[in-house]
Amino acid sequence: MISHEKRSGCEQSSLLKIAWVMLAASSVTLAQPVMAADYTITGSSNTYLRMTRTINKEDLYPLYEYLRFSVTAAEKDGSATSLHVGAWGRVDLFDKSTDHYTDGDLQYGYLSYQAAKNNLLVNAGRQFITEGVATERVDGLYVRSDFAAGITAAAFAGSPVVTTPNYKGGDFIYGGRVAQGKPGLYSVGVSALRDESDKAHDREEEGIDLWVHPVKQVDLTGRSSYNSITGGWMEHAYTLSVAPIDAVTVSADLSRINYEDYFYSVTTTAFALQPGGLLDPREKVTAAGVSAAWTPVKNLTVAAEYKNYGYELLGSADYVGGKVAYTTADALSLGASGHRMDGSSDRTRYYDYRLYALKKTGHTEFGVDFYNVIFDRPIDGVKSSYALTGIAGYEVTEKLKVGGDIEYSQSPDFDKEWRALVKVAYAFDMKCGEKGGKSEK
Repeated sequence: MISHEKRSGCEQSSLLKIAWVMLAASSVTLAQPVMAADYTITGSSNTYLRMTRTINKEDLYPLYEYLRFSVTAAEKDGSATSLHVGAWGRVDLFDKSTDHYTDGDLQYGYLSYQAAKNNLLVNAGRQFITEGVATERVDGLYVRSDFAAGITAAAFAGSPVVTTPNYKGGDFIYGGRVAQGKPGLYSVGVSALRDESDKAHDREEEGIDLWVHPVKQVDLTGRSSYNSITGGWMEHAYTLSVAPIDAVTVSADLSRINYEDYFYSVTTTAFALQPGGLLDPREKVTAAGVSAAWTPVKNLTVAAEYKNYGYELLGSADYVGGKVAYTTADALSLGASGHRMDGSSDRTRYYDYRLYALKKTGHTEFGVDFYNVIFDRPIDGVKSSYALTGIAGYEVTEKLKVGGDIEYSQSPDFDKEWRALVKVAYAFDMKCGEKGGKSEK
């Protein structure tokens, strides 16, 4: 399914490039059984039917389908060539959930080559790239490899995939990351990206990231990103985890975001910067927190946490509380939590509570989840906001699972609302050997 909206020339060009990549990938993959020792075909289908009635008495029944498909051909020397495709589609069965009754998108579709040495990887097509400051969906080329002295390098280039029709993104994006480290001990990386058009540079960002694991009990991760166009730091985010004994883990995290730099280039108008709007460019927020988890006996975890949110314009807020969870493998999951949010506005002064239980018996699982927020002062006449969800599922076969949930809720935004979800998941895989033998699972 595709959207009824007219695609721009740039979008049509991107789709044409993807079509050529898919054609080339299919040709290569079909030839692989002759050359390769064996190949594997895997796929999955996930179907979701969402049902809800809006405050305007509209009946929304969007039906979603998510398809994923992969073919991997393994060579005798340890290398492999694979094709990966993922797409989704939506059709509204009653009232329109968006401007159109149907919509869809190619999430990813790329040909991948994994070499037998140096961890060399080459991807071509539509793909999702995460390298340092880059977290992008791109129609293009991605290359990564290991080198001597613990050095790893990656680079990418292509056309950015824009999902919001009215957003004017760049025409060409490129970047990369170089890191040095020792497996199991540390890794330090530097990265950069540039997204440009014919008229201006839409984005120009650099960043550093690190992971340090000096001993078994200590783990430190962090990243900092810089916006060269605005000349300011977008974000700092660091987390330290310490496990003095096996049953206890203590974590601390610190982050800071400058809205003017962080949201300078966004892909949706909901996050557009404007004074007095949803996101004020003058705002800066620093968040610092600490948590501790204790496992006194097997399957039982008790945790406490505290976090401070320091907004320079909106003021500060403290979030403190704890939770307890009991979980057994594939059988039972129980949990409860409670927190206090103490902020400077009515919406940030409340208590929240959660109770949940999930039980699996044979091929059947069922559960219940209750979440409640009690405000210090009523918000639009609502003192208590809650959501009660019932969950059920059944494993028809190892490959086929069906299930669903139904939710009834009340909030300051919706007086009373119900939602339902029905889902069907099917997965398959097949392996074919060098001599033509095949087996299905």
